[in-house]
Amino acid sequence: MTDEAPAFGTPIKRSVTIAGHETSISLEPAFWAALEHAAAARNLPVNALIAEIDAARLEASRVPNLTSALRQWLLASARESR
Repeated sequence: MTDEAPAFGTPIKRSVTIAGHETSISLEPAFWAALEHAAAARNLPVNALIAEIDAARLEASRVPNLTSALRQWLLASARESR
């Protein structure tokens, strides 16, 4: 993976396993790349990072859908790293 921002693209659907259950997530290539980078930085598989974000979102007072939670988590992480 490079440090360059991926080109704009349409969402890509991937299947992931969270807590033993398969689910599909559709994210644009830039978000998939950011998730892969964040997981690697934490020495976690992407599925494990997604599971952590999923668990946190379920504790929110207004629970967003998983895709929205992933995008919001990535944005918050990017802001924290500045």
